[in-house]
Amino acid sequence: MTLAIGVDVGGTKVAAAVVDEDGRILAKLKRSTPAASPVRTEQTIADVVTDLQADYEVAAIGLGAAGFVDSAGTTMLFAPNLAWRDEPLKARVEERLGRPVVVENDANASAWGEARFGAARGYREVMLVALGTGIGAAIIIGGELYRGRWGIAGEPGHIRVVPDGRLCGCGNRGCWEQYCSGNALVAEAREFARRTPGGAMRLLQLGGGVAEGISGPEITRAAAEGDPAALRCFQIIGGWLGQGLADLAAVLDPACFVIGGGVSEAGDLLIDPARASFERALTGRGYRPFAEIKVAELGEDAGIVGAADLARQTLARETLARETLALETLAQETAAAQAAAAQPAAGRRLLSRPLFRRPVA
Repeated sequence: MTLAIGVDVGGTKVAAAVVDEDGRILAKLKRSTPAASPVRTEQTIADVVTDLQADYEVAAIGLGAAGFVDSAGTTMLFAPNLAWRDEPLKARVEERLGRPVVVENDANASAWGEARFGAARGYREVMLVALGTGIGAAIIIGGELYRGRWGIAGEPGHIRVVPDGRLCGCGNRGCWEQYCSGNALVAEAREFARRTPGGAMRLLQLGGGVAEGISGPEITRAAAEGDPAALRCFQIIGGWLGQGLADLAAVLDPACFVIGGGVSEAGDLLIDPARASFERALTGRGYRPFAEIKVAELGEDAGIVGAADLARQTLARETLARETLALETLAQETAAAQAAAAQPAAGRRLLSRPLFRRPVA
C-alpha cells in the first residue's frame, strides 16, 4: 500500500499526517505556525514531515497551504494570514527535505479530500464552501480541480453582495463573507445582544454577561437548546449562505455543494435555512434539479487527506509519464537499429547487379 504525507498549513497551526490509499490517517502531528516568518514556517513544515517519515515509509508529500498558489503549483503568491508574498514554497521545502513535494491551495485540498473520501463521493461536479473566519471555496469540474488561469479560482467570499456594505479585509465593501461566515455569525449575535439584551439573555449568560464574550460555540450551544436569539442568527447566516449558493449554481451548476469550516459543525441549524433559501433563490426553480447541500464529513482532516491523495496521484502520473517516455524511447531506438541493420543488406543487393546491360545483338 502506498502511503503519503499530507500537510495542512494554516495561519495558526501546521497539521500533518500519514494517510493510506483509502484516506485513513495512520499518524498525525501538529505544530504552531510561526506565521510572521516564512523561513520558520517552512522549517516547521519540514520538521513535522521529517518526524512522520521516521516511522513510516512514504512515497509522496503534499502541502495544502492557505493562500493563492500559482498555476504551476510552486509559489505562494499571497496569503492573508501568513507572511507569504511571492514565496517559492515548493523549492524551499524540497530543499529542506531533499525530496519532491506537491503544493496546493488548502481549500482545493479539502475539496479533493471530500470528493475522494467524504461527503462528495461519487460526484464529479462539486463545490466546497468552507465557513470559517471568512469563506474558503474550491471547484471540481468533471472530476478534476478547477484552478483557473492563474491558479487562484474559487474565491466567492469576495463577491460583492451588498453595494457599499460592510468593509471587508480585502479592501472592498459588501463581500459575501461579511454576511456569511463565522465572523458574520458572531457579529450578528453580538449586535443583537447590544441592541436587545432582554432578548439575548441566554447568549449573554454564555458570554459571561457581555456581548464581546459571545463566540461561535456559545451561539451554537444556545441554538441547540432552542434559544430564539441564537436560532435567529443561524436563520440570517443560513439565508445568506443559501442565496450565495443559488448564485454559484447559476454560474457553475454543480451536483453537490459541500459545506465545511467551523460554522458547519452546527449541522442542520445552518443547513436547513440554507437549503430553504437556496430553493427560493435558485434561477429556474421548478424546472431544474436542486443540487445537494451536504455537511463536510472529514472535518479538520479534509485538507490533510486531500493533500496526501493529490501528492500520491501526482506521483503516479509522473511515474506513468516516465515509463511511457522510456517505452517510446526504446521503441525509437529499436526501430533505428533495425533500419541501420537493413541498410548494408540493401547496399549489397544493389552492388551485385551489373552497372551496364550488354546490348542485345
